[in-house]
Amino acid sequence: MGALDVCPFVPVMNISMEECVICAHVFGQRLSEELGVPVYLYGEAARQESRRTLPAIRAGEYEALPKKLEKPEWVPDFGPPTFVPQWGATVTGARTFLIAYNINLLCTKELAHRIALNIREQGRGADQPGSLKKVQGIGWYLEEENIAQVSTNLLDFETTPLHAVYEEVCYNAEALKLPVVGSQLVGLVPKKAMLDAAEFYIKKEKLFILEEEHKIKLVVSRLGLDSLSPFNPRERIIEYLVQAGQEDKGLVTKPLGAFVRAVGGRSAAPGGGSVAATAASLGAALGCMVGLMSYGKRQFEQLDSIMRNVIPPLHQAMDELVAMVDADSRAFSSYMEAMKLPKSTPEERERRVVAMQQGLKTAVEVPCTLAVKVNNLWSSLKMLAHHGNLACKSDLQVGAKMLEAAVFGAYFNVMINLKDITDEKFKTETSQMVTRLLEEAKQGSALVLALLEKREA
Repeated sequence: MGALDVCPFVPVMNISMEECVICAHVFGQRLSEELGVPVYLYGEAARQESRRTLPAIRAGEYEALPKKLEKPEWVPDFGPPTFVPQWGATVTGARTFLIAYNINLLCTKELAHRIALNIREQGRGADQPGSLKKVQGIGWYLEEENIAQVSTNLLDFETTPLHAVYEEVCYNAEALKLPVVGSQLVGLVPKKAMLDAAEFYIKKEKLFILEEEHKIKLVVSRLGLDSLSPFNPRERIIEYLVQAGQEDKGLVTKPLGAFVRAVGGRSAAPGGGSVAATAASLGAALGCMVGLMSYGKRQFEQLDSIMRNVIPPLHQAMDELVAMVDADSRAFSSYMEAMKLPKSTPEERERRVVAMQQGLKTAVEVPCTLAVKVNNLWSSLKMLAHHGNLACKSDLQVGAKMLEAAVFGAYFNVMINLKDITDEKFKTETSQMVTRLLEEAKQGSALVLALLEKREA
């Protein structure tokens, strides 16, 4: 409907949907002011429920715009309600990641479309809706591959995930005695969509898979994503591409020596918070190691079911905690940046104070989250202390003390930042919470060490 038809803002990494909505509003207002063109908001940025979907705004397309702009209900969100022939109108907004996903079938276009009608949310009309929410679909024939496809758009992969679409097409195809021969992702895909599919098949088939790389391979295999062309995760998963393009890849990508030197440098960050997160991730890693050293061998065969439950939370926490090394550094940096804001006028001073207070709260929230994650691991460590490979006793002891030390670090980082926060209710509640978390960590570590000593006796 315009020279720039639609400009969506999509949260991918380190940004919220709310922030994307703000981006859409700022972009829409600036576009209308600088070019004098009508701009509509859609998706999560929409100001009117009737404008949430793109098809509703696009109805009639470019040709219908002159008369559409004359109607009160179609006054643009930004810009004049006048037709600009050389531009038309633009739609901007915020939405979740759209996944274009096709399932391959050995059948006719008509049969593929029949399945598409069965599964897409629109179905065959208002009186015959399809089985999958937030899914668009159509059947077509791919001449160059000599196969039919059910071609879908997943408008919200958390409402209807990849594997649900694939399984539903397989179910419909089986009813029609039609073979499914893999599937195809068009463009990029969020990592979470792949990992959600992996968790579905891991649970369904009672598999034991820990590594992210292996989970991705499982999904490629189960969905047949390489049936038409090779599927290279590094080129198709958006987070991997973003990370590959970043100049500053963070502290966790540095060699150990460089990280230690960064901590030892003349700078406030990285500091105690990042070191605490490092200690926590290493403590979880040691627990994971002990679990794996107690699994998969004949002598520990009787422990398989226990270790399959104990290892995954430790492995997941290991990855989450190592990511907090950079999260803590970024959180403190946001406070330092707020301190640099101008303070010449009363308004500037007020904005600076608000930004500093928010920066301090963020700096407190990261170590609090770390302490909660650590304390969720004590039950797994206790199971390892009861049943784990005794040859790894010292590793588990070190791991327990590393986790305890990490919570001590979190406690100290919280308390030093709380003293400058002016929100008394926040200070009281946070102080009480982190004190409780520290006591839990001390008790958890002591119990793990005591259990290990008893086993030796």
